[in-house]
Amino acid sequence: MAKICPVTKKGSKVAGGYSNRVRATKFNPTGAVRKQPNMQKKRIFVPELNRTVTVVLSTKGMRTVTKNGAYKTLKAAGVI
Repeated sequence: MAKICPVTKKGSKVAGGYSNRVRATKFNPTGAVRKQPNMQKKRIFVPELNRTVTVVLSTKGMRTVTKNGAYKTLKAAGVI
């Protein structure tokens, strides 16, 4: 699957991984952890093209497509 959402441009980021022991004592940190966005494979019907497009989007990107319309959003993202 894709690592970057074409609509929201979300990608992975490095975040701190801390245990409860670290929070309590500031001792023995666990180091950095790479966090991935919630990517989903989705089939979207585009009425303007009269066809279905399969894209890999973040869940926030899916909400954006629902709100603004499939054709407008995917065209701006360069998917279609």
